Amino acid sequence: MPRLTKPLTATEVKTAKPKDRNYKLSDGGGLFLLVQPSGSKLWRMKFRFNGKEGLLSFGQYPDVSLMDARKKRDESREMIVAGIDPREARKARIEANRAKTEYTFERIARDWHTDKLPEWQPVTARNTLNRLELDIFPVLGNLPIADITHQQIIDVLKAIELRAAETARRLKSTLSRIFSYAIQRGIIRHNPIPDLIDVLNKVNKQHFAAIKPSELGPFLRTLETNRARLFFPTQVAVSLMMMTFVRTSELIGAEWPEIDLNNGIWRIPWQRMKMGKRKINPDMTDHRIDLPSQAVTLLRDLKAVTGSGRYLFPNQRGHDKPMSNGAILMVLRRMGYQGKMTGHGFRTLAASALEELGYRREVIDRALAHKERNKIQAAYFRADFMAERKKMLQDWADYLDELREKNQ
Repeated sequence: MPRLTKPLTATEVKTAKPKDRNYKLSDGGGLFLLVQPSGSKLWRMKFRFNGKEGLLSFGQYPDVSLMDARKKRDESREMIVAGIDPREARKARIEANRAKTEYTFERIARDWHTDKLPEWQPVTARNTLNRLELDIFPVLGNLPIADITHQQIIDVLKAIELRAAETARRLKSTLSRIFSYAIQRGIIRHNPIPDLIDVLNKVNKQHFAAIKPSELGPFLRTLETNRARLFFPTQVAVSLMMMTFVRTSELIGAEWPEIDLNNGIWRIPWQRMKMGKRKINPDMTDHRIDLPSQAVTLLRDLKAVTGSGRYLFPNQRGHDKPMSNGAILMVLRRMGYQGKMTGHGFRTLAASALEELGYRREVIDRALAHKERNKIQAAYFRADFMAERKKMLQDWADYLDELREKNQ
């Protein structure tokens, strides 16, 4: 028969004096008061779990009274009976409390942002953080990420949607990635964003404005009537974009060493191409354009004007920088095509018109520098379509000339 332990009294606990070495005052059920030579009185509980002995600490007297210590002992014994290790339960409580004080949404979001920096372009990193700082952190930033509710997320997203629907949609995606990041770190167990399927109104995807192939003739006529109002380099830029349908950034950043006038080739370094700028698995293939004869003639004339500098199309305010990104849009606005045509629209226009003229889509895609996902096919396209691409660009330039003559 186990020996019964006489419970301690509040007076015994209070009057217990220190000795030369540690000693214990037992209260029963594994609970005891450890009195140290320094005078400290510490509550401890000895227990067995799964056949192994363990020790719990309940704090120091008088911060923890005899009654409080007994309450902690009884709670721990109930856990043991239920098959729960009280030490693990305590760790879980500590971690939960830590999550509420340390793992705020803003802290986790900033950690996620920092971890993504090696993968992002600087502009992506800057824009992502700016959107969070402007719209999310003021509302959710100080909240423990584990405690954020569906309704709190809905409220903040709907408020943003009233001002900018597309921004709300992008931020919803960003929030989902942050919550997923918190799951991977073991901070939370559930991502609430996938539950919010119908929270935001559907946004119709907006394509870059572009005229139809049937509208190309009148467009060329309008361009001719406006040439006198444009600087010569700007005239060449618009014409070259129409003939080669490169991206606006690839056009305005063009440098003279990229141009081989003798052979009629424009080789854009992969570092300037859209897929080459990716930090993860960039496409390190230069984009070759076999220039039509009309483009070569224009570029020879342009070289007499800007050939002494670095850029084909230098900025009018300083030739050490390229033409402004909005220069093409300004031309289109002067022509009366604002909202109807964009720099990117030349690519859409050319792709549609060339298909109508009978060219294969894969040849057009390679000329547009669209990336082929299949690496084997991509290598084949680069090697086998160059002759077709060269002929296509010359045919396209001739076609533009024919339309221009018909509409004069």
